Amino acid sequence: MRGRDDEWTDLMRSANAGDSVAYQRLLKAVAPVLRAGARRGLARAGQPIDQSEDIVQDILLAVHLKRHTWDPDAPFAPWLFAIARNKLIDTLRRRGRRVFVNIDDFAETIPSEAAPETLPAGEVARHLEALPQRQREVLQSIAVDSASIKDTAKKLSMSEGAVRVALHRGLSALAAKMRSV
Repeated sequence: MRGRDDEWTDLMRSANAGDSVAYQRLLKAVAPVLRAGARRGLARAGQPIDQSEDIVQDILLAVHLKRHTWDPDAPFAPWLFAIARNKLIDTLRRRGRRVFVNIDDFAETIPSEAAPETLPAGEVARHLEALPQRQREVLQSIAVDSASIKDTAKKLSMSEGAVRVALHRGLSALAAKMRSV
Protein backbone atom coordinates (compact mmCIF):
# COMPACT_ATOMS: atom_id res chain seq x y z
CA MET A 1 0.00 0.00 0.00
CA ARG A 2 2.78 2.39 0.90
CA GLY A 3 4.50 2.05 -2.48
CA ARG A 4 1.23 2.55 -4.31
CA ASP A 5 0.43 5.64 -2.26
CA ASP A 6 3.88 7.09 -2.96
CA GLU A 7 3.43 6.44 -6.68
CA TRP A 8 -0.04 8.05 -6.68
CA THR A 9 1.26 11.03 -4.71
CA ASP A 10 4.09 11.57 -7.20
CA LEU A 11 1.70 11.24 -10.14
CA MET A 12 -0.70 13.75 -8.61
CA ARG A 13 2.09 16.23 -7.95
CA SER A 14 3.15 15.93 -11.59
CA ALA A 15 -0.44 16.19 -12.79
CA ASN A 16 -1.01 19.37 -10.80
CA ALA A 17 2.19 20.73 -12.30
CA GLY A 18 0.66 20.28 -15.76
CA ASP A 19 1.79 16.77 -16.79
CA SER A 20 -1.25 15.34 -18.57
CA VAL A 21 0.40 11.93 -19.11
CA ALA A 22 0.95 11.60 -15.35
CA TYR A 23 -2.69 12.55 -14.77
CA GLN A 24 -3.91 9.86 -17.18
CA ARG A 25 -1.66 7.27 -15.51
CA LEU A 26 -3.00 8.31 -12.10
CA LEU A 27 -6.63 8.00 -13.15
CA LYS A 28 -6.00 4.59 -14.74
CA ALA A 29 -4.24 3.43 -11.58
CA VAL A 30 -6.91 4.55 -9.11
CA ALA A 31 -10.01 3.57 -11.12
CA PRO A 32 -9.86 -0.21 -10.40
CA VAL A 33 -9.28 0.43 -6.69
CA LEU A 34 -12.20 2.87 -6.57
CA ARG A 35 -14.41 0.45 -8.51
CA ALA A 36 -13.68 -2.37 -6.06
CA GLY A 37 -14.31 -0.07 -3.10
CA ALA A 38 -17.60 1.15 -4.54
CA ARG A 39 -18.77 -2.43 -5.11
CA ARG A 40 -17.80 -3.41 -1.55
CA GLY A 41 -19.55 -0.38 -0.11
CA LEU A 42 -22.76 -1.03 -2.05
CA ALA A 43 -22.73 -4.72 -1.13
CA ARG A 44 -22.16 -3.92 2.58
CA ALA A 45 -25.15 -1.59 2.46
CA GLY A 46 -27.26 -4.34 0.90
CA GLN A 47 -27.55 -2.46 -2.37
CA PRO A 48 -27.04 -3.85 -5.87
CA ILE A 49 -23.54 -3.22 -7.19
CA ASP A 50 -24.73 -2.19 -10.65
CA GLN A 51 -24.30 1.49 -9.76
CA SER A 52 -20.63 1.19 -8.82
CA GLU A 53 -19.45 2.63 -12.15
CA ASP A 54 -21.57 5.76 -11.61
CA ILE A 55 -19.97 6.20 -8.18
CA VAL A 56 -16.49 5.81 -9.66
CA GLN A 57 -17.27 8.47 -12.26
CA ASP A 58 -18.57 10.80 -9.51
CA ILE A 59 -15.35 10.25 -7.56
CA LEU A 60 -13.11 10.89 -10.57
CA LEU A 61 -15.06 14.02 -11.46
CA ALA A 62 -14.73 15.30 -7.89
CA VAL A 63 -10.99 14.58 -7.96
CA HIS A 64 -10.68 16.50 -11.22
CA LEU A 65 -12.70 19.47 -9.99
CA LYS A 66 -11.09 19.62 -6.55
CA ARG A 67 -7.53 18.58 -7.31
CA HIS A 68 -6.32 22.11 -6.61
CA THR A 69 -7.40 21.63 -2.97
CA TRP A 70 -5.10 18.65 -2.43
CA ASP A 71 -2.05 19.47 -0.33
CA PRO A 72 1.03 18.33 -2.29
CA ASP A 73 2.90 17.78 0.98
CA ALA A 74 0.31 15.23 2.09
CA PRO A 75 -0.18 11.68 0.82
CA PHE A 76 -2.71 11.41 -2.01
CA ALA A 77 -4.52 8.18 -1.02
CA PRO A 78 -6.23 9.47 2.17
CA TRP A 79 -7.51 12.51 0.26
CA LEU A 80 -8.79 10.28 -2.57
CA PHE A 81 -10.42 7.79 -0.21
CA ALA A 82 -12.16 10.56 1.73
CA ILE A 83 -13.74 11.74 -1.52
CA ALA A 84 -14.65 8.15 -2.42
CA ARG A 85 -16.27 7.56 0.96
CA ASN A 86 -18.30 10.75 0.72
CA LYS A 87 -19.49 9.96 -2.82
CA LEU A 88 -20.55 6.47 -1.73
CA ILE A 89 -22.45 7.91 1.25
CA ASP A 90 -24.12 10.49 -1.02
CA THR A 91 -25.27 7.73 -3.36
CA LEU A 92 -26.63 5.60 -0.52
CA ARG A 93 -28.47 8.59 0.94
CA ARG A 94 -30.05 9.37 -2.41
CA ARG A 95 -31.18 5.78 -2.72
CA GLY A 96 -32.33 5.53 0.84
CA ARG A 97 -32.68 2.24 2.56
CA ARG A 98 -36.03 1.52 1.02
CA VAL A 99 -36.66 -2.03 0.01
CA PHE A 100 -39.74 -2.79 -2.04
CA VAL A 101 -41.46 -6.05 -1.25
CA ASN A 102 -44.73 -6.76 -3.00
CA ILE A 103 -47.24 -7.56 -0.26
CA ASP A 104 -49.23 -9.72 -2.67
CA ASP A 105 -46.39 -12.25 -2.51
CA PHE A 106 -47.16 -12.77 1.17
CA ALA A 107 -50.93 -12.33 1.26
CA GLU A 108 -51.52 -16.05 1.69
CA THR A 109 -48.90 -16.45 4.43
CA ILE A 110 -49.52 -13.36 6.57
CA PRO A 111 -52.32 -14.09 9.00
CA SER A 112 -54.63 -11.20 9.56
CA GLU A 113 -55.61 -10.20 13.05
CA ALA A 114 -59.15 -10.86 14.10
CA ALA A 115 -61.23 -7.70 14.16
CA PRO A 116 -61.55 -6.41 17.71
CA GLU A 117 -64.93 -6.83 19.29
CA THR A 118 -66.85 -3.60 19.54
CA LEU A 119 -69.14 -2.54 22.30
CA PRO A 120 -72.74 -1.72 21.55
CA ALA A 121 -73.32 2.01 20.95
CA GLY A 122 -75.43 2.30 24.10
CA GLU A 123 -72.61 1.01 26.26
CA VAL A 124 -70.12 3.43 24.67
CA ALA A 125 -72.59 6.29 25.28
CA ARG A 126 -72.91 5.21 28.92
CA HIS A 127 -69.11 5.32 29.33
CA LEU A 128 -69.00 8.74 27.66
CA GLU A 129 -71.61 10.06 30.09
CA ALA A 130 -69.40 9.01 32.99
CA LEU A 131 -66.61 11.34 31.81
CA PRO A 132 -66.29 14.91 33.10
CA GLN A 133 -68.36 17.32 31.00
CA ARG A 134 -65.42 19.12 29.32
CA GLN A 135 -63.76 15.84 28.26
CA ARG A 136 -67.10 14.52 26.99
CA GLU A 137 -67.74 17.70 24.96
CA VAL A 138 -64.26 17.57 23.40
CA LEU A 139 -64.59 13.88 22.55
CA GLN A 140 -68.05 14.46 21.08
CA SER A 141 -66.83 17.35 18.97
CA ILE A 142 -63.67 15.69 17.64
CA ALA A 143 -64.45 11.96 17.53
CA VAL A 144 -68.16 12.04 16.72
CA ASP A 145 -68.71 15.35 14.90
CA SER A 146 -65.26 15.18 13.16
CA ALA A 147 -64.42 18.77 14.10
CA SER A 148 -60.79 19.88 14.14
CA ILE A 149 -58.96 20.83 17.33
CA LYS A 150 -59.01 24.45 16.20
CA ASP A 151 -62.80 24.41 15.56
CA THR A 152 -63.44 22.61 18.83
CA ALA A 153 -61.36 25.15 20.74
CA LYS A 154 -63.31 28.00 19.17
CA LYS A 155 -66.70 26.33 19.76
CA LEU A 156 -65.95 25.53 23.42
CA SER A 157 -64.02 28.76 24.14
CA MET A 158 -60.84 26.86 25.02
CA SER A 159 -57.25 27.09 23.90
CA GLU A 160 -56.08 24.48 21.41
CA GLY A 161 -53.67 23.14 24.00
CA ALA A 162 -56.49 22.71 26.52
CA VAL A 163 -58.53 20.86 23.89
CA ARG A 164 -55.62 18.50 23.25
CA VAL A 165 -55.20 17.84 26.97
CA ALA A 166 -58.93 17.23 27.45
CA LEU A 167 -58.99 14.94 24.39
CA HIS A 168 -56.02 12.93 25.64
CA ARG A 169 -57.43 12.62 29.17
CA GLY A 170 -60.89 11.75 27.88
CA LEU A 171 -59.57 9.06 25.54
CA SER A 172 -57.36 7.62 28.30
CA ALA A 173 -60.25 7.51 30.76
CA LEU A 174 -62.60 6.01 28.15
CA ALA A 175 -60.04 3.35 27.20
CA ALA A 176 -59.49 2.45 30.87
CA LYS A 177 -63.26 2.10 31.42
CA MET A 178 -63.65 -0.09 28.34
CA ARG A 179 -60.73 -2.31 29.32
CA SER A 180 -62.37 -2.97 32.65
CA VAL A 181 -65.56 -4.20 31.00
